[in-house]
Amino acid sequence: MNFQTIELKNEAAVWLITIHRPQAMNALNSQVLKELGEALDLLSAKNFSECRCVVLTGAGEKSFVAGADIKELNTLNAVSGKEFALSGQNLFRRFEKLQVPVIAAVNGFCLGGGLELALACDFIFASENARLGLPEVTLGLIPGFGGTVRLSRRVGMAKAKEMIFSGDFVDAKEALAIGLANKVTSLAELMPATLKLANTIASRGSIAVQKAKSSVMLAYDQTLDEGMRTEAEHFSELFATHDFKEGTSAFVEKRKPNFKGQ
Repeated sequence: MNFQTIELKNEAAVWLITIHRPQAMNALNSQVLKELGEALDLLSAKNFSECRCVVLTGAGEKSFVAGADIKELNTLNAVSGKEFALSGQNLFRRFEKLQVPVIAAVNGFCLGGGLELALACDFIFASENARLGLPEVTLGLIPGFGGTVRLSRRVGMAKAKEMIFSGDFVDAKEALAIGLANKVTSLAELMPATLKLANTIASRGSIAVQKAKSSVMLAYDQTLDEGMRTEAEHFSELFATHDFKEGTSAFVEKRKPNFKGQ
């Protein structure tokens, strides 16, 4: 597709989505949200043996996503504002529920809707110049794309309240310390480090990775006993796959497995 505000490309089974509005610090507007949805449509239509991991980042060195487009927000009212929030929530939920892992490579500012988008990914790798926050209260708003829901689940209730109520940012070092980011690198090393892990994930049994993601996501909102049953179901289903036979045979034969996503 001929995207105007994002770029979509792949290296083998790893797909890279880059938000590309450098003139606006990659801020989210309706066009970006629409094209992100279209990119997900394309990826979801693929056989997930061809798409085994997704990396999401922003163009340039200054910003992952600096937030929602303030000029566009300023035109909304209570009715259109709710529609905007629901559309963003639904889109970000699609990232969260994508069958394959999604890694946010956060370069520079990751604010408002940008942090909400990163939180919808499975985890965050950040560059040393990253600044992350939910500053909506400085505009007389609150996060509307899932920030009040996901941030506390990532960093704990008290820290989430501090960040949301104050609108203050955290730097990359603090993001790592509170569990908001999984890894911090130099700006130059951010994409190599992220893609290295993405390729490692893509080299594993893809059905097993998908089942692992599903099990973790489902069990998070289940009781311990329910989560155990979910895990057992996913575990048992994998015994019927080619990849299980290949993986165990390769181990016994002391060779590298050739997983086919079957």
